[in-house]
Amino acid sequence: MANSCRTVLDEAYLNDPAHRIRWQRTLEFVGRSRSAQLLTAAALSGLDLGDRTPLTASLEQLFGCSFESTTIDLDIERLSGSFSVVTAFEVLEHLYNPLHLLLEVRRILEGADARLFVSMPLWKPASLASPDHFHEMTRSEALSLFSRAGFAVLRSAEFRIRHPLFYLTGVKPLLRAWYEKVQIYELAVR
Repeated sequence: MANSCRTVLDEAYLNDPAHRIRWQRTLEFVGRSRSAQLLTAAALSGLDLGDRTPLTASLEQLFGCSFESTTIDLDIERLSGSFSVVTAFEVLEHLYNPLHLLLEVRRILEGADARLFVSMPLWKPASLASPDHFHEMTRSEALSLFSRAGFAVLRSAEFRIRHPLFYLTGVKPLLRAWYEKVQIYELAVR
């Protein structure tokens, strides 16, 4: 059975200015990581959970190594291999069971400096929530999930993904100015 919460990465998705802003801010966050510099020096392997996007190619340039992408059902199937860096950008909110995925990632991360980078939208009221998101979490819910999966948060940040003038185009966009943010984390195995 197909997952109705899975986003189709078509031309409209790839050309959406909000995604381009999100990818740019995500790269800025990852690039400021002390671990990213250590991992780059080691030129180890990476895993980008979900479908390959232009962000995947940018991560390969940043880390100086190739990144695999996943084609399995992340809710129930096991991950294979071992990786020094794993990314899950805008993935967890599409899963029925994000804890399963995080436990799998914890199992395949290898090395003392291994890192998981995660981003997801902050919780929004139902009237603003995306119809293809199964979970939108508050900060405390995300932190609880990471802790339950055995991860420690090393750094976190929040950012907006739209041009400021977008929020002045109507009532719903104005509400998005208040609620619509991406939360991003750098995690290490505890």
